[in-house]
Amino acid sequence: MQGVEATREARGGTGLTERQGAVLEQALRLLVDGGERALTTAGVARAANCSKESLYKWFGDREGLLSAMIAFQASKVRTLDVSAEALDAASLKAHLVAFARDLLEVLSGEVSLALNRLAIGQASREGSKLGRLLQERGRRPIGRRAGALLEAGRKAGLLAFDDAEEAYGALYGLVVADWHLRLLLGEEAGMMKKDFSQRAERAVEAFLRLYGAKV
Repeated sequence: MQGVEATREARGGTGLTERQGAVLEQALRLLVDGGERALTTAGVARAANCSKESLYKWFGDREGLLSAMIAFQASKVRTLDVSAEALDAASLKAHLVAFARDLLEVLSGEVSLALNRLAIGQASREGSKLGRLLQERGRRPIGRRAGALLEAGRKAGLLAFDDAEEAYGALYGLVVADWHLRLLLGEEAGMMKKDFSQRAERAVEAFLRLYGAKV
């Protein structure tokens, strides 16, 4: 079996250069430290030591930059583009656990919490686009990549389900439960981060009891 860490996509297929990724990291840091008002092209260019012309060339307008930031953050939840023929029970479980652990780590980070809190705060504001961008560029791409892994597991005869979206919803619910909501409401993150690996293992084991193919 190939090593999960060696074979998973490093950036979820974003196609970004290392320099562009570094710029987005700086933009995300500005957002965490100063809120949405701090996210200006001038501020990002200054923090990332690049020109505003480069920012417009790479990401377009401010909405394009925000969209790229969200996609970049979502790409940190890595999944392997794997064929059914390459899977057995052990490798499928390993990939699912790795996905679950990444999901927990990304959702608990300052950046994801800041983005989600901003989106919640703007939810009732007319014309607010952040919530839509989080869905379109964040959660849905993560779900598509995880869904492809579940489909490969089904084709390999290791999983049994009728609806891939429903199966992914069950996996997501088992991994995240009310944990993310508690973080968003300010519960101490340090206390909740201690058992990521154990939480991921338990969630995947519960998922496989529900959706594992009965041999």
